[in-house]
Amino acid sequence: MNKTLILVVEDDLAIRNLITTTLKTHDYKFLTAQNGSEAIMEASSHNPDIILLDLGLPDIDGVEVIKQIRSWSNTPIIVISARSEDTDKIEALDNGADDYLTKPFSVEELLARLRVTTRRLAMMQTDIFANQSVFINGKLKVDYVAGCAYLCDDELHLTPTEYKLLCLLCKNVGRVLTYTYITENVWGSNWNNDLASLRVFMATLRKKLESLPDSPQYIQTHIGVGYRMLRVE
Repeated sequence: MNKTLILVVEDDLAIRNLITTTLKTHDYKFLTAQNGSEAIMEASSHNPDIILLDLGLPDIDGVEVIKQIRSWSNTPIIVISARSEDTDKIEALDNGADDYLTKPFSVEELLARLRVTTRRLAMMQTDIFANQSVFINGKLKVDYVAGCAYLCDDELHLTPTEYKLLCLLCKNVGRVLTYTYITENVWGSNWNNDLASLRVFMATLRKKLESLPDSPQYIQTHIGVGYRMLRVE
């Protein structure tokens, strides 16, 4: 079973070390960021399973970090902050945080919050695989079990790489997937030639998928960032 990857966003060295030591001791993988800009970059590059976020960051307020991450990701965000007023908690939760832990906090409480969140993630994944052996989005249908994709009930003749790309986008529908994330999941690496290959394969996939390439219905390009499978009503 893959270890849960947690992004720790905290500018206070002592607290950051406390959190990362706790995570390491309890067999979590982790990344760290010391400010909001780093947090956004790490979140977009590595798609962590959970984000632990301090609000009082030196460059960008933590609530703004939540807003930006929520524009392209549903990753659970647990706020860990010295701000204890109800208004601060409400603002963070209203803007997309999933949980709020007030400093000073106990290690046991942090671990308990993480266990609850990881259980919820596991249940969501189970539901996805149980209910989505067939993915349907508008006129697009992907049968993961059969390894086939259809558009308007006509089978799409995809290369293995095109099919792999399509499945990755479908399983993350609504999320912007960065170039790094896609190349690492499709090719297992992130070299410049992988990025060039990605652009070629994405262009050929689009030709087979989009009736109007200039007005894409399914795959949206985020220039300089990556691609997203749009949810079609």
